Amino acid sequence: MAEFEATRRMPANSMIVYGVASDVDIMDRWLPQGLSVHDSGPGILEAGGDLIPGSGKHEGLFRASEDQLRVEWGGRDHPGYAGWLQVSDAAAGTSEVTVHISLLDEPDSGARADEVRDLLDRSLDRLADEVTRRASGRA
Repeated sequence: MAEFEATRRMPANSMIVYGVASDVDIMDRWLPQGLSVHDSGPGILEAGGDLIPGSGKHEGLFRASEDQLRVEWGGRDHPGYAGWLQVSDAAAGTSEVTVHISLLDEPDSGARADEVRDLLDRSLDRLADEVTRRASGRA
């Protein structure tokens, strides 16, 4: 089992960041390129794209908790995949996001692990861009 985690400072307060991170309608803007998600009912997302193993779409569980500033997800038909995103306040109107991903069938070192870390870092960069747009009123 491989565990991946990354933290990034965000240029807005925690409520703005949580609002962007938990908005299923705009997740495709900041999730890794090649991954697409769509709301499929209460607590259910449909995921697809180049990064999903196998063909077609997969159902995933999704929970967003505003009072905890936390988003959690997992593979409904792929139980070896789960993750969470936590937003916390930081200094001077900024916040911090930590993303944690668990992949049961992935190695925690080597080229694939490096690829996952890179995808995670790029996603956090894209999330920061979305947060900047939202905070400046351009979302």
